[in-house]
Amino acid sequence: MEVSTPTRTRPDRCPGVLRPWAADDGALTRIRVPGGQVSVSSLLTLAEIADLHGDGLIHVTGRANLQLRALPAIDGSLIGPVVAAIEATGLLPSRNHDLARNILVSPQTGLAGGRADLRPVLADLDRRLLAEPRLAELPGRFLFVLDDGRSDLHDRHRDLGLIALDGANCQLRVGKTFGPVLPLDDAAATLVRLALRFLDHRGSGPTAAWHVAELPAPLCAACTPAPQSCVRTEPLPYGRVPGGHHVDALEGLTRSDIAGWGADRVVLTPWHGVLIPENS
Repeated sequence: MEVSTPTRTRPDRCPGVLRPWAADDGALTRIRVPGGQVSVSSLLTLAEIADLHGDGLIHVTGRANLQLRALPAIDGSLIGPVVAAIEATGLLPSRNHDLARNILVSPQTGLAGGRADLRPVLADLDRRLLAEPRLAELPGRFLFVLDDGRSDLHDRHRDLGLIALDGANCQLRVGKTFGPVLPLDDAAATLVRLALRFLDHRGSGPTAAWHVAELPAPLCAACTPAPQSCVRTEPLPYGRVPGGHHVDALEGLTRSDIAGWGADRVVLTPWHGVLIPENS
């Protein structure tokens, strides 16, 4: 049964590129990276921005996003050249959706283990988010969680998501409850419809809900969890793991760190790490 939190009294303040947080050392900006999937070339360009304008480090967040600190801002906004430089990395494809592309995915999906490769579902979901103007209104803390069946993300807050049951089917997660079983090919479109329904029912103004669990009524009927939906897996350890090498990024990443990986693409993880695929 859903347990609602107290009524909100202000909008969320989760930072983005166009809505930085004013910290003591300068502006802090967060860059959404759906599923943590990122090219090394984009990271290297971002590291140059950190060197030129910030504290010289790229930070990996607990939602597998990226964060830069100590950036220059005027009247609460990043200066134009910094915003343009971040856009040039390809990591900000839509200014309107700056805060909306919060998608966690099992980091090893498609590399090793799991019941399904969720990278196509991730790409479909992100494409649909960007194509729907209303979804730019999602709160900055609203989170999609796509679990490929290993349940490595079972302890993460989620608003909407799924767990793969096999290579073709999944069960939806809607807040803290389980939703219907459906084909993986239909998952992204269904999640977008539920996100739009959330916007219809969240209210408006400073008291609007940030999360599905705060709604006065469920978005859909709760379903019995499939047996495959009830497994649990420990967080991914640092070091050699199936599919690659998981490196610790707790202290931030420098340009030399990134250049030393010898990879084309990597996966940011919600354990403040980076998974370097063994065949990248």
